[in-house]
Amino acid sequence: MRRELILNGPDELVDIAEAPMADLHAVADHCKALHNEGFTGDGDVKVLAHVPAIVIEKWLNDHGITFAEFMRDRSVRARMLNDPALAAFRVWKGKV
Repeated sequence: MRRELILNGPDELVDIAEAPMADLHAVADHCKALHNEGFTGDGDVKVLAHVPAIVIEKWLNDHGITFAEFMRDRSVRARMLNDPALAAFRVWKGKV
């Protein structure tokens, strides 16, 4: 199962909804298709990734980072996006 975070504001967690694990594979497949078709954005606006909330939650827990820190600190988000373990969810493959 994967979980989706339901938020009330930028850093207030309200609830967690669950969905089938196959959804994670569908998101990864979608990201790969976007990359392969060249839908990575243009100019200053890049489509970096589509990372499911449960993946973000696990990554934060594994690295001892709070959700508030994640939302507040751009370098934490860049570190997560550059993590090779999450490459399946990247659309644009350049360094963030």
